[in-house]
Amino acid sequence: MKEKQKKILIVDDEENMRHMLQTMLKRYGYAVSTASDGARGLAEIDRNSFDFILCDVKMPQMNGMEFLKAAGDRLLSSTVIMMSAYGSIDIAIEAMKLGAYDFISKPFKNEEIRLTIKKAEERERLKRENLELKKRIRRIGGDLTFGNMVGKSTAMQGVFSMALKVARFDSTVLITGESGTGKELVAQGIHRQSERQSSPMVPVNCASIPESLIESELFGHVKGAFTGADKDKKGLFEIAEGGTLFLDEIGDIPVSLQPKLLRVLQESEVRPVGGNKSTTVNVRVIAATSKDLESEIANGNFREDLFYRLNVVPIELPPLRNRVDDIPLLCRFFITRLNDSLGSGIKNISAAAMAILMKHNWPGNVRELENAIERAMVLADSATLEPHNFSLGSSGSEDPDSQVDYDEGFSLKVARAKLEDRLIRKALAATDGNRTHAANMLEISHPSLLSKMKLYGIE
Repeated sequence: MKEKQKKILIVDDEENMRHMLQTMLKRYGYAVSTASDGARGLAEIDRNSFDFILCDVKMPQMNGMEFLKAAGDRLLSSTVIMMSAYGSIDIAIEAMKLGAYDFISKPFKNEEIRLTIKKAEERERLKRENLELKKRIRRIGGDLTFGNMVGKSTAMQGVFSMALKVARFDSTVLITGESGTGKELVAQGIHRQSERQSSPMVPVNCASIPESLIESELFGHVKGAFTGADKDKKGLFEIAEGGTLFLDEIGDIPVSLQPKLLRVLQESEVRPVGGNKSTTVNVRVIAATSKDLESEIANGNFREDLFYRLNVVPIELPPLRNRVDDIPLLCRFFITRLNDSLGSGIKNISAAAMAILMKHNWPGNVRELENAIERAMVLADSATLEPHNFSLGSSGSEDPDSQVDYDEGFSLKVARAKLEDRLIRKALAATDGNRTHAANMLEISHPSLLSKMKLYGIE
């Protein structure tokens, strides 16, 4: 690949000097601009960015030192070399303090100015390589964070590594894991590390949108498409143009809509409800689910071809009970963040309290841990969180399966109903009966929670 042409700005009040330097540097392959004083030099750096700036010290109107002071942070991406026929150690030192890289005395030979610029180029190359080496060392050594996630366990380091790799490409990603493991945080991290980071990331929870509306939400509709469609409306695919669309709980998308979603993924085109022509979209899709999609395929609830289209790069998030080494790190992270939002001054967690947290099964995963920390911080009467500040329920150190009664046989439907009943009651207890917060913890819609509460006779 052809190397990008370097750009140089010459700031000098002597026309002959400007002409000589411009002719010489163009011959060496540089793109050259000129300015006759510091003020015109400032105007040039406002219009364009330059790799190098050659600036005379003594000039009318605005001299070289005044130019350096006035330019300030605008010179951060440029290497400045000062020139003067009145050179002295003091002037050179002052110029360096103001951000200049080097100082050269006039008159100088052509080869002298060329070598000075070559030395500056080598310095810039070494700086770039050093930064890249630091990034590589950090990744090889294992960064403890990715986006808003933290983790030092082998499992989470694997997740971070995979997410960093896939962020550079536009491949579709399918993130799986139990409720509360942080699937949306991984999606956010991938988006922020990608070239699409300056465009929007649009999240949508497929389980929270009524079946009758989800097609219109995703693909948009035209005026008159159905009762109440009084104007054209863009869908979320178009709203996410140039960015990322995060389809959370993709396993809950209606079977009837799955062929249309598959077509969008294949053709990169959307057709609004009631429309007769398609619109091309440039969107990266990241999907997530807490369901076992292969089981959903076997039960006829999910299309196999859609699964393979989504599952280009799979990322599986481990439950918190399988990475207990991360619990102390997560606790520190949450305490630091919550101290700011709550205005509290919690310093640490006692060893006895930490032992309880390490033994708990965390069926709600990281989200449950965060809620437990916040609740404990609100109840704490000292700077240290103690065991009595935590209320984790009787299921703390038991196997979650032991709480399901299997006396009624091997019916998955019955077992699932019992598990849903238990988790709903636990979420309501943890939120003091706040059904909106409980629905968020359970990752279901508020109407769905009310329906299940009625089904299981929960008051």
